[in-house]
Amino acid sequence: MRQWEGTTYGNSLMHRWLIKLLKGIDIRIVYIFTYIFVIPPCLFRDGFKSIYHYFRQRWGYGPIKAFRMTYRNHYMFAQVVIDRFAMYAGRHFRVTIDGFEHFRRLADRPGAFVLLSSHVGNYEMAGYTLVSDRKRLNALVFSGEKQTVMEHRTEMFADKNIRMIPVSDDMSHLFLLDQAIQQGEIISMPADRIFGSQKSVSATLLGAPVQLPLGPFSVAAMHGLHVLAVNVMKVTPDRYHVYVRPISYDHRAPRQEQTRQLAQRYAAELEHILTIYPTQWYNYFEYWKS
Repeated sequence: MRQWEGTTYGNSLMHRWLIKLLKGIDIRIVYIFTYIFVIPPCLFRDGFKSIYHYFRQRWGYGPIKAFRMTYRNHYMFAQVVIDRFAMYAGRHFRVTIDGFEHFRRLADRPGAFVLLSSHVGNYEMAGYTLVSDRKRLNALVFSGEKQTVMEHRTEMFADKNIRMIPVSDDMSHLFLLDQAIQQGEIISMPADRIFGSQKSVSATLLGAPVQLPLGPFSVAAMHGLHVLAVNVMKVTPDRYHVYVRPISYDHRAPRQEQTRQLAQRYAAELEHILTIYPTQWYNYFEYWKS
């Protein structure tokens, strides 16, 4: 699996213009504009091919259905991106949470724990809903994200007890994560793409082998932390549904086995989410080597 190279499309001027636009226009108009004028050019990009292969090979769809679902995947992703900027513009979405008791139980007791995310749905929305007054949430984020996005995230999270930790070349983010664990705080890490360290762990996802980043599972196993998988899925134009699920593993097993168990059980939870929301898979590269 390749290293994470993702960043939000566009420049700062485009982002600021979109935020200003979304303050005074119905978001559905922007959706429609995107369907008609933005998505068609994506038909000629490599990302379109990788998602088409995802539907053909992992779901076994025929060519016509795979093409239709690939187009739907792209407009779902466009909606998610627009929704993020709509939040920056002051718009609010309805959010329901399934499994909040798992988060609350760990947030109310002493000790750190881990939230694992992936590039499905709209995980950023979790930062506005899964919050704790008792424990700061430390979110590991891509250091190459656009300045406009980082500025607005910082502003939106200012009163949410959230600290963003960009991945750095000097690996200083590891020190900050370790510090947060020692202080009994919450750690949030993406667990589906390899970035930073190239170390990985094998798992099976949708019937085929994949390589997941070793770091998130190794950190949890090394410190014996509780782990929650969090997926935030778009349900309607104005509503999201959050799934919070505990990922169990044998704390008495050898460290390598603990890591393997965590990776595979996380992959199983991710697969379960994808069976419900197959079009909200947003890894636009050939994820499965086979």
